[in-house]
Amino acid sequence: MEIYTLLETIEDLVESSKSVPFTDKGIINKEELLELIREIRLKLPEDLKQAKWVREERARIIQEAQKEAEDIVKEAENRIISMIDEHEITRKAYEEKTKIIEAAHEMSREMSEGTKGYADNILGNIEKTIESLQKDIETAQANVRDALEILKNNRKELK
Repeated sequence: MEIYTLLETIEDLVESSKSVPFTDKGIINKEELLELIREIRLKLPEDLKQAKWVREERARIIQEAQKEAEDIVKEAENRIISMIDEHEITRKAYEEKTKIIEAAHEMSREMSEGTKGYADNILGNIEKTIESLQKDIETAQANVRDALEILKNNRKELK
């Protein structure tokens, strides 16, 4: 993922910055850091698009599972109607109908739960990534503010 590469570049920029004597502060090229932050902002919408796609795909899969369950139920009903001719056949048909409907509902529930779990897992991973990126960006911004403050103080001391 390109965002991680950009964050590593920011990290390298901070680590390789020149140190301010007698402090743990560093001097960072402001334009270079701001450019990296702008690139991260441009890349973030891609992750958001991916999360939207996962959500839509989940809805599509659930809809397909429900349609498949409805088709199975309709098929069972049609089979039952064709077997109504005799009493024994009718009784067996009702038993078969019940089994098929229960199996279809169970299958639909399982597919729905699996899809929800998968989508939740994907969305959770994306959420963690975005939260991590947000923390990294906030840290980078704090470092830039600190560096700017040091620069201002150093300029005051020179005057």
